[in-house]
Amino acid sequence: VYFKNKLKVALIGQSLFGQEVYSHLCKEGHRVVGVFTVPDKDGKADPLALAAEKNGTPVFKIPRWRVKGKTIKEVAEAYRSVGAELNVLPFCTQFIPMDVIDSPKHGSIIYHPSVLPRHRGASAINWTLIMGDKKAGFSVFWADDGLDTGPILLQRSCDVEPNDTVDALYNRFLFPEGIKAMVEAVQLIADGKAPRIPQSEEAATYEGIQKKENAEISWDQSAEALHNWIRGHDKVVTFYASSLLNSSIPPGEPLEIKGAKKPGLVTKSGLVLFGNDGKALMVRNLQFEDGKMIPASQYFSAGETSVVELTAEEVKVAETIKVIWAGILSNVPVIEDSTDFFKSGASSMDVVRLVEEIRQKCGGLQLQNEDVYMATKFEDFIQKVVRKLRGEDQEAELVVDYVSKEVNEMTVKMPYQCFINGQFTDADDGKTYDTINPTDGSTICKVSYASLVDVDKAVAAAKDAFENGEWGRMNARERGILMYRLADLLEENQEELATIEALDSGAVYTLALKTHIGMSVQTFRYFAGWCDKIQGSTIPINQARPNRNLTFTRKEPLGVCAIIIPWNYPLMMLAWKSAACLAAGNTLVLKPAQVTPLTALKFAELSVKAGFPKGVINIIPGSGSIAGQRLSEHPDIRKLGFTGSTLIGKQIMKSCAVSNLKKVSLELGGKSPLIIFSDCELDKAVRMGMGAVFFNKGENCIAAGRLFVEESIHDEFVTRVVEEIKKMKIGDPLDRSTDHGPQNHKAHLEKLLQYCEAGVKEGATLVYGGRRVQRPGFFMEPTVFTDVEDHMYLAKEESFGPIMVISKFQNGDIDGVLQRANNTEYGLASGVFTRDINKAMYVSEKLEAGTVFINTYNKTDVAAPFGGVKQSGFGKDLGMNMPYLSTAHHRIVRFMLHATLLYCFKGHFLHGSWIWAFKGTDFFQS
Repeated sequence: VYFKNKLKVALIGQSLFGQEVYSHLCKEGHRVVGVFTVPDKDGKADPLALAAEKNGTPVFKIPRWRVKGKTIKEVAEAYRSVGAELNVLPFCTQFIPMDVIDSPKHGSIIYHPSVLPRHRGASAINWTLIMGDKKAGFSVFWADDGLDTGPILLQRSCDVEPNDTVDALYNRFLFPEGIKAMVEAVQLIADGKAPRIPQSEEAATYEGIQKKENAEISWDQSAEALHNWIRGHDKVVTFYASSLLNSSIPPGEPLEIKGAKKPGLVTKSGLVLFGNDGKALMVRNLQFEDGKMIPASQYFSAGETSVVELTAEEVKVAETIKVIWAGILSNVPVIEDSTDFFKSGASSMDVVRLVEEIRQKCGGLQLQNEDVYMATKFEDFIQKVVRKLRGEDQEAELVVDYVSKEVNEMTVKMPYQCFINGQFTDADDGKTYDTINPTDGSTICKVSYASLVDVDKAVAAAKDAFENGEWGRMNARERGILMYRLADLLEENQEELATIEALDSGAVYTLALKTHIGMSVQTFRYFAGWCDKIQGSTIPINQARPNRNLTFTRKEPLGVCAIIIPWNYPLMMLAWKSAACLAAGNTLVLKPAQVTPLTALKFAELSVKAGFPKGVINIIPGSGSIAGQRLSEHPDIRKLGFTGSTLIGKQIMKSCAVSNLKKVSLELGGKSPLIIFSDCELDKAVRMGMGAVFFNKGENCIAAGRLFVEESIHDEFVTRVVEEIKKMKIGDPLDRSTDHGPQNHKAHLEKLLQYCEAGVKEGATLVYGGRRVQRPGFFMEPTVFTDVEDHMYLAKEESFGPIMVISKFQNGDIDGVLQRANNTEYGLASGVFTRDINKAMYVSEKLEAGTVFINTYNKTDVAAPFGGVKQSGFGKDLGMNMPYLSTAHHRIVRFMLHATLLYCFKGHFLHGSWIWAFKGTDFFQS
């Protein structure tokens, strides 16, 4: 069966493409009876010839097929000697006579890199881009005596992306799909099923080959037309690596360009050119008349590089590279300093080999292909390698304009500007705002106030990094290495980060060290480990027998993700959302809370030190009404994660839907019930009940918003709580003995005081606190209310502060207290204290909340998914991939009984075509 309907094929052509077609035809059982290719160049055989000779296939290296219009007799005889039934021309630069084309039984088929009849002639891929075609593709056609006019056998097409290059199109589609199509075409002929579809002459276009002399740019065109011209002309023009510039024009030094009405701008990112429509494009590389290529950003400093002297270790590296060059340039007797890689006969395929061999033999040194093109002479190449080894050839070192403070027995250095595309920069309009220290109400520093322009710049940078940057090409394990490195840096700088957190948010230093920073480190390490373990699945499907169908899912990053985080755990909330986002391969734009931006900006600095490429992480401090709203509306953002109030969450969800239906995960408000039964361990219930309310000054998403205490133990419970509150030390969060620090900001403190006033007016009993502490800063006394009835404001609304709201329930009334506990539109967390395991399991099953704590509280872990139900939001942070479920809820139980700790989680899942990779962050699509 394997050899049924197979042909004897003559392969006429050259190049790596020809080699791959040859190999695949052999694998499919066709017999390649002869390979007709070009002679060796500078002593080097063509890849097709090498593969065929290695396989024992007769190879004929023919300089030309005819003289004065007539086929050379010896060449014709050599061709006829192989007895081919079909000629296959995958890529051929020679003119093949028609008597050879028509000689085999089945004639000849040719591969052409355009969707014929468009772009007949040479340089078809180039003209596809130059003409701004939205579709590219290839044709396999039957050869005739015209110029690419024969009948079509098959065609394939793909979309042209805005910044596609000739290489990008070729590598992504034309090369891999073209190989498969050529093999398919041969099999169709062998099976007698190959069509012959005549080409239409109406849509036909003919273009000439691209050369330097006919590649002069007409500058009186739109930016898009200029971009198409540059990227289409590929390696025959001065300008290389063009992309449309969708963000604002960066600052730069003017450069007069012959024929252009407006000077270009040499910027840090490259050369900005302008079209006649006022729009712009960016060019990354320039080539001089002597062939030397440089980054466009270095145009004014191109001649300033000095020669570096090599150390003994670097000399060894140079010798190793010389051996690699000699292996590639086998036709060159001796590799000298002046040896030019390309003038010695190297091709683009040799560039790949050079880069890979150096990586393999020089300790993992990672060069880029363009490094070879920019230093083609051996001497220049070694200089480039040495600078790369020394770190001198990297992008300009990150410049950080710190605000420094001597505090907590250390010097704290805090960035305060927007972080966009790997650089700290002022807001576009120069606006700033004050960030306040809640301990004393003083201004810590002025922080850049991001504008709409800044948001657009950040999104554009993230999109470019995802689509065109190193991040998009990086494999999963390399991403994991960067994330591990970032986790290590967070840990190395944990004291400074915890100090900044205490200054900016009022977090008690010891808590910030353990939880705010400690869990951030754990989160990045956890998700770093997931980077190379993200897997799809194969799915058995039922089809007509025999069933030879395969279905599989592949998890892919979504693209640019926006993250909007709250002010209660500034760094930890950043970590919870961004770590999963980055592990999945996305890029991000993060807006920290306006009142707590400083640890996020410090994080940005550490991300650069960890080696994250520019544009992957962008931090834009500012207001929710401007920056946050723009993120929710931005058409280039594919996913938005938000933690905050339910009211704002609804607004964000609406904006995301109306704009581009971007995916959303929301962790919103809560009014978490904690039920304390009389058969509980009372000491533990008091201690953990206080933690459930007063942990992190009550500024805690899952804080117990309402305690239901069984009647028989109610009074004793309240008495013990008040006694413990009186022992709490309120004071400076940097004091290691402090239990309770200031509320996050002044407006929040005022809201909490109003909350207490409302409770007193409605008739609740204020047992303790309810007042502002008489000292500088935004301190509030831990507060206890009892006799809170179900209809009261305190029973329904979240305080998000250190206010314990206690309601009594009748002895033994389990179902009654459950009904009261569930009588809320929120469902983030809940808890129960009891020694009765049956009661614990019954209550946990009936409570309508994302998380149920049993005989414990606030026990979160990076491996356990976290999120709410009802109007507390949807989507999960943290945790590994959970399977699809046929019902809407999935439960696991978290409980503590007799020192045995287990967890209970109830996760809310949505059905659809998405595969959930991380709970709630959902940064993958299938």
